[in-house]
Amino acid sequence: MTGLPSHAIARKGVSRSFQIMTLFDEFSARENVLAALPEFRDRGFDASRAVTANKDWKGSADSVLADVNLAEKADVKAKELSYGERRALEIAVATAQRPRVLCLDEPTSGLGTDGVKRLSELVRRLKGKLTIVAIEHDMSFLFSLADRISVIHWGQVIARGTPAQLRENEWVRRSNLGKFA
Repeated sequence: MTGLPSHAIARKGVSRSFQIMTLFDEFSARENVLAALPEFRDRGFDASRAVTANKDWKGSADSVLADVNLAEKADVKAKELSYGERRALEIAVATAQRPRVLCLDEPTSGLGTDGVKRLSELVRRLKGKLTIVAIEHDMSFLFSLADRISVIHWGQVIARGTPAQLRENEWVRRSNLGKFA
């Protein structure tokens, strides 16, 4: 996929959230999700009034918002959401594209303990629906959720395996990661 434009990657079933959130701040949570729906993209970004009037699309967007526990915030502008809610909305936008693979870039970045807990619950629910690839520095978060982990240092894979295998890895045990393993 290297070198492909983002729309071609999306068509292959890959979606992502960003470390630095990329939401439409002046749009409501629902409008952010609507803009990510394949039906919307296939229409070619015509007037949003015509698109948001489609009740099926609104229902799809509301369902995605419910999946990330933001149903009651559907009409709230993205900029008015809390940081943790914005993180959840970013994931909602990514999952609205109905990917087979969801890439999360530092999803816990900037979240407090409660936010990480809510995000963990969300990722746990999503795990059964699609493949998730996460780049993350919060080892507690990763070890509690991941099926497989690759430890990368300066672009080199240092260790790889299940959380149980990494608990037994001598390098991981001697490193700072050992306390999380």
